[in-house]
Amino acid sequence: MLKKFTDKIKNTHFIYDYSQMMPYIRPYWGRALLAVLVTIPVGVMDAVIAWALKPYMDVMMIEQNTHTYWIPLVIVIFSIIQGIFTFISMYLNSWVGRKISNDVKVDLFEKLMKLDAGYFDANTSGNIIMRFNDDVETACNGLVNNLKQFFTRFFSSVSLIGVLFYNSWQLAIIAVVVLMGALFPLTRVRKKIKDINYESVFTNGEVLTHFNETTGGNRVITSYNLYDYQNNRFNDTLHRVFRLGMKMVQRTGTLSPLMHFVVSLGIALVIWVGSYLILSHQITAGNFVSFVAALILLYNPIKSIGNNFNNVQISLMAIERVLEIMHSEPTVKDDENAKDLEGIKECIEYKNVCFEYEEGKPVLQNINLKIKKGETIAFVGNSGGGKSTLVNLLLRFYDVKDGQICIDGKDIREMTLRSLRDNISIVFQDNFLFSGTIRDNIILGKEDASEEEINYAVEASFVSDFIKDLPDGLDTDVGERGSLLSGGQRQRIAIARAFIKNAPIVVLDEATSALDNKSEHIVQQAIENLMKDRTVFVIAHRLSTVRHADKIVVVNYGKIVEIGTHDELVGNPDSIYGSLYKAQLK
Repeated sequence: MLKKFTDKIKNTHFIYDYSQMMPYIRPYWGRALLAVLVTIPVGVMDAVIAWALKPYMDVMMIEQNTHTYWIPLVIVIFSIIQGIFTFISMYLNSWVGRKISNDVKVDLFEKLMKLDAGYFDANTSGNIIMRFNDDVETACNGLVNNLKQFFTRFFSSVSLIGVLFYNSWQLAIIAVVVLMGALFPLTRVRKKIKDINYESVFTNGEVLTHFNETTGGNRVITSYNLYDYQNNRFNDTLHRVFRLGMKMVQRTGTLSPLMHFVVSLGIALVIWVGSYLILSHQITAGNFVSFVAALILLYNPIKSIGNNFNNVQISLMAIERVLEIMHSEPTVKDDENAKDLEGIKECIEYKNVCFEYEEGKPVLQNINLKIKKGETIAFVGNSGGGKSTLVNLLLRFYDVKDGQICIDGKDIREMTLRSLRDNISIVFQDNFLFSGTIRDNIILGKEDASEEEINYAVEASFVSDFIKDLPDGLDTDVGERGSLLSGGQRQRIAIARAFIKNAPIVVLDEATSALDNKSEHIVQQAIENLMKDRTVFVIAHRLSTVRHADKIVVVNYGKIVEIGTHDELVGNPDSIYGSLYKAQLK
């Protein structure tokens, strides 16, 4: 599970969030800085246009002097230049934003692959997509857009306020006070939307999960006529998304109207006081027109800043969620002094192993078991009794709560995860094939495998039996998740993958339970080839497949209830295994 870090950053501010993203901005610092510098003329030119109105009004309109004909032309030229700089700024910000987004996604993807199994147990696929992809887009696009908006508005506001004071310090003071009053409600936005925003992320993740489930379970939906069922679930989720969206509007929708009202009061007050200053000859008409133009240019963005500020806060909260993942550590990780495992020399031993997925609900209790090198050990027993958990702990998908699992006397937690898993091959009941060719999926166990090694794996796993009928042979595309192949074919590819890996320990987790008799016979032959000269863990419901194991361990309700060979257990009239075996024969 991700280590919670929300409490540490719940009160973070703009500067802190952005400082944490600096390692991703630094490689593109030159373009990012240029994008910021370009915002200076973009913002300042607003003030130039407002300032130019003073001489135009005083000289052209009041004094009737035509020597100011060039001022409108200057305004047009400055507007064109401002447009060019705006495009340059937009382009540079988009380039930097996309680069940062890609870099963050690469790091998060690496983090995702190394998260322990408990994280995937607790999070839906939709939630993971939202956290690891959509949040990054929101964070990084918001990062550069917010910077662009901030610096553009900063330079524009500073220069426009300068124009205000240049024309009339009395009116400028009024304008700045009103500006502060209009911006004050923004200080409450974050608190209002934070909880809703977090809930919205998870609810939108559920929407994606519905699409993923419908894609993966389309045959179940069709065969069971689950259209209404799925539609109702989807509509319920969309209703929650709608409700959260409307709640967001309720909490923040008054910002823009309120600001609009405050700004209008400010403009009205300026006009009222400005009229008095003109009549008392303290300012000229040109001062007043220039002032009002600067004021409108300063105030106009404020009227709609409520909605924009909501987006800024959403972006900052997305950055926080990204940082939460970045600062997290998986619960299963390498010890600081971890050593590489170099094969198995003597035995694997479970010593008083206890484990639970949920606090207070034990799955394994005081498991003691010793498996010698080269032995085949089979786990049988009731569903949910802990058979798969025993091998999941060996692979360190999870860590034991109490006790130890040792290889040659050394706790596996003292070994590097990479070396531990390099020494174990696993064939699941439903093996995952990646998009690509049969060859691509086989050499996952060893990407630099020679043609001789590939051919051996293909023959030993009986993959050769079906690829000879395929036009592209090993280079045949398997489809998404291997959808273009049968279950037996996918199993044989998984076994070939294990052959290529050539690990000294093999785990067979219900490897034939989902196959028909013909497919099972072929796959069982392939498995027997794979098991030669290896230490093998077999989990099976079909007891006929484990009768030749060196040890059969019956696991019921998290405890080992009996151990022995097939003949020993069948020959014992009180044996649980014997009763199960005879029942399956009947």
